[in-house]
Amino acid sequence: MNILVVGCGTVGAALCDMLSEQGHDVSVVSDNKEQFGNLSPEFTGYTTLGVPIDREVLKKAGIENCEALAAVTADDNTNLMVAQLAKVFFHVPKAFARVADPGKNAVYGELGLSTICPTNASVSAFRAALCGGESVGATVGGHTIVTEIMDLPREFVGKKVSEIEFDENETLIAIEHADGAVSKVLLSDPEFERGDRMILARFAD
Repeated sequence: MNILVVGCGTVGAALCDMLSEQGHDVSVVSDNKEQFGNLSPEFTGYTTLGVPIDREVLKKAGIENCEALAAVTADDNTNLMVAQLAKVFFHVPKAFARVADPGKNAVYGELGLSTICPTNASVSAFRAALCGGESVGATVGGHTIVTEIMDLPREFVGKKVSEIEFDENETLIAIEHADGAVSKVLLSDPEFERGDRMILARFAD
């Protein structure tokens, strides 16, 4: 796959290295020549120096032939502008913008831009860790979905699923019992038992 990465900081360089190692044709744009030093010696892709929101710079980097784009600079506005240019002017099939500000992430998500918010994903991961659980994130259709396994609060023991009021953004998928067995909750209303853990899914963007 031909992939264009805009931004070659810590995240951008790591993404480029990983994609290149997997055999993709990778091109990366940065307005800071020194950032290309973040790439590993094994990186086999192309580098383009220039302002990321300049259409000519993007053309030089191969945006007209790319199949996917990731805008991961340290500036939310730049990432959103690049993603919009890729979608509106160059018709890139997959264009994602890294957006650290949860507020901007929500607004631009409603406008149809595909965004990934590391802040929201990190908050979900820490919440799971602090509450005795685990967290795994995945991006589906431009949305970051986090699956969490959470220890069962004491007050839930002996109550049925229907009696619990979960957050609006959360869906209980299943219950993991102390013996390792898993009970699905779809179309059922099981009762929580001591030692259970909840398997939840929530949007992180």
